[in-house]
Formats: sequence, structure tokens, C-alpha cells
Amino acid sequence: MYFFLMQARSKDVLMIGCGGGTLATMLHRSGVKVTVVDLHKLSFDIARGYFHMPPDVPCHVADGVAYLKKRRHRHDALVLDAFGEGGMPDAFKTPAFFRLAKSRLKPRGSLFLMNVIVDDDKDRTPDNLVRGLRRQWRRVRLLDTDGWLDRNAVIAAGAVAKLDRPKVLMPPTPGGDKLARELDVLDWRPTR
Repeated sequence: MYFFLMQARSKDVLMIGCGGGTLATMLHRSGVKVTVVDLHKLSFDIARGYFHMPPDVPCHVADGVAYLKKRRHRHDALVLDAFGEGGMPDAFKTPAFFRLAKSRLKPRGSLFLMNVIVDDDKDRTPDNLVRGLRRQWRRVRLLDTDGWLDRNAVIAAGAVAKLDRPKVLMPPTPGGDKLARELDVLDWRPTR
């Protein structure tokens, strides 16, 4: 997702879902204004205590939908990477959420990114989400690779026409070669 946000030259990013805070940290260190919303304060504590998310990254303990409804600020990008015990909450998969998300993005050049967990090649979740997003955005792309079980796919909407596939910018050690091979097989695919 970092690679896409840098290609889109996003300067103001709202993230729903903290995870380990790695994306927020990378964006912050690249000079991007990033705000993170998560239901659990513990997510921020872990991100700051164990993954070195900077203390000056604004973090809000809130439901992502409620947070968007309360604020009118328009961002360059919105990243949805929120999961609970049952996967992504259903509230984030609805036409109402897609409309709300789009209303909190700048009208030109903005990007909506959604991380989706895919069970297997028969799982149509990402395809159904792409169809739902196309009711709000003219351009929606799906980055996915068949053949892997329990994988992540990324859905990108908005200013996506010129986005390139991700590549390793700075290989981690160890594991850089493996990561590069995994990224090499990722590609944009058509909706089924």
C-alpha cells in the first residue's frame, strides 16, 4: 500500500485499522500527514511500544464509520485495513460505507485502498467488493494472485489508472529475496 500511496503522491492519509503501525510509520517518515483510527487503544500501544510508531502520529480510538461521519475533512487517500475475529467488519463492505469514504476524499487525484483477505481462488469476496466500489468510483482495480490460500488482495479505487504493481524499494534482511519473488507474481486481475 505504501508503494501505491507514494505513486499517487498522497500527502494526507487516513488509515482505518492500525495493525503494527508499520504503514503509518513509513508514511510519517516520508513526510506524509497520517492519521490512524482503530477500535482498540491496545493496537496503538503495541504499534508504539514494539514497532516504533512515532508518538506524533495522531491516533484515535474510535469506530471507523463513526469517525468518518463526525469529521468532514477530505484526505488524499483513505486506507482500510481493519479486521476483527470474524474478518473485516460487515459495516466496511456496504454501499453506504463506500459513499461515506468517497465523501471524505478530495474530488480529484484521491485514492481509496482496501486490504482484503481471500480464502482461496473460489472466494469471490474481492470481486464482489470491486463491483460494489464501482458504484462510487469509475476506476477500481484489484491486485491479486491465484493459487495461494489465505492471501491478501488489495483493491484500489479512484486515481488508479497509472498505478504500477508494487515492487521492493528497500529489501529487508533477511527475507528480501523471498519478498521480491512474492511481489513478482502479484498482478492486477479482472473481476470474475
